Amino acid sequence: MNRTVLFIGIAITSVLVVVFFLALQIKDPQHIDSPLVGRIAPGFALQAVGTHETIDITRFRGKPVVLNFWATWCHPCWDEHPTLSQTAAMMNKRVQFVGVVFQDDESKIVNFLQQRGWTYPTLVDVEGKTAIAYGVGGVPETFFINAAGKIVAKVSEPMSADVLAANIQKAMQ
Repeated sequence: MNRTVLFIGIAITSVLVVVFFLALQIKDPQHIDSPLVGRIAPGFALQAVGTHETIDITRFRGKPVVLNFWATWCHPCWDEHPTLSQTAAMMNKRVQFVGVVFQDDESKIVNFLQQRGWTYPTLVDVEGKTAIAYGVGGVPETFFINAAGKIVAKVSEPMSADVLAANIQKAMQ
């Protein structure tokens, strides 16, 4: 075998492997860039769990919104739910929390909320169109929307109280 060809092949393969791994690295896994950050949040109207009242997200304009996409089958969602519920209860008048559940059954959602607590509206995205409009790739994903309706941040992992508070601050500015 020609040593020159072997050396060139190894060099090219090594460079491609390094480039591949560098491209996969995320600076901060809790803050994944979204093309929606900096833009007006897509509008939607969905039915609330339990009451079936249709809630339009635009009714919350004028107040920061924490929009959390989740599902009952998502174990990280179970972990983050108490933090969201407690913070929502504390910030009740200043920040509106909204949960959007997709790929799930309403009876399971009600059971989850009865077990884990229920301090803000939870809406059902039956067809998944709202999740698609927001570019949700998995759950949990949370969008922080300012009072003018602009998305200021997105978190794609379960949040600690500190991460939640920091992003709420961005939405309140």
